[in-house]
This record gives sequence, C-alpha cells and structure tokens, in this order.
Amino acid sequence: MDLRRIALAALLCSSVLLASCSVSLFKVKPATALPPLPPESRSADASGFTVRVAPLLSDEQTQELFEANLPLSGVLPVRLELNFQSGVAIDLKRARFTVRDGQNRNWKLLTTKQAVSRIMKANGVYLYNPYSKKQFQSDLGAYGIDIKTPLDSNQSQRRGFLFFQTPDKRPVESSQKLTLVIERIPQPVNIPLN
Repeated sequence: MDLRRIALAALLCSSVLLASCSVSLFKVKPATALPPLPPESRSADASGFTVRVAPLLSDEQTQELFEANLPLSGVLPVRLELNFQSGVAIDLKRARFTVRDGQNRNWKLLTTKQAVSRIMKANGVYLYNPYSKKQFQSDLGAYGIDIKTPLDSNQSQRRGFLFFQTPDKRPVESSQKLTLVIERIPQPVNIPLN
C-alpha cells in the first residue's frame, strides 16, 4: 500500500513538473504585435519587386521582442518587407540572402532551428524540456519571412525577419558596417543596414 502511494506521489510530482516546463524557453511577444516598418526604412527596387529593410534593432528591442539578446548570441535579426510590383513571379527559393560586413565577410543565413540552437548555446541553456524548445522555435519562427514560395500578385507583400550569424559566432558589434545582399534574382540588391 505504501509503495502505491509513493508511486502515485512521484507520478503526480513529475506531471506537475512537466506541465510547468511546457512553456517556451524565452517569452516571445506575439508576431502580430509587431508594428509596421518605420518610415526611415531603407529600400531598393529590383526587377519586379521592392525590398524594404527596417533599421537594425537595439539590444533592448530584441530583448523586449524575444526575451533574449540575439546580438549578444551572435545572431542578427534583419526585418524586411518584400513588395511585388509586376511581371513574372520571383522565385525566392533560389535567391541567396546574406549580410556582408565592412571586412567583406559573409554572414550565414540561419534557419529558425539554427537560430534557436545558437541562442540557447550563447545563453548557456543545456538542460530544458524539449517541448519548451519546440515552443520557442515555433514562437521565433512566427517572425520569419517566407522565402520558400514565389513572390507574385497572389501574395504581393511579405514581412518578417531573417536571422544571420556572425562569421566568428561572436556578439554583433553595433559599429560594424553591414549590408544586406540579395543575389540569384533578376537584379541583385544591396541595402546598407546601418
């Protein structure tokens, strides 16, 4: 009889612990709460579409949005908007998005899963509930921009973030001169980020 009570108590405790750990690792604000791109956003026209890029977020702004300091993790969030104007659909799957710094080094585009791993590693998160990691990945992924489906008149505007990793995985330095480069599209685009 005592073994049953102990087993029941252990099961109850583990259930409570699992339930309390099923929230996200970091409290990410809902993507719907993101305001429109500010008027000081930079833009460039390419053949058939326009790219607008918001000013880079400060450490405080990334902390407020993602409850994690992404630049300190070596992850640069770049917020952009793609607007289809006319012509043939733009195949974004073939497009190559990179950030180039003042030393002419290319910064790697990260998937949401890679960005989450980088953020967790930089914050020293090694023990976690797998469901919490999946929730954080889902919450961060809601901010991502769709670059897998073609941009055309059916879906003429897209907004979201692309996440880039510094070449040496060190924190992002605000003094660096950075440029967003989009290649493998009809007309390459270069937009200064700062």
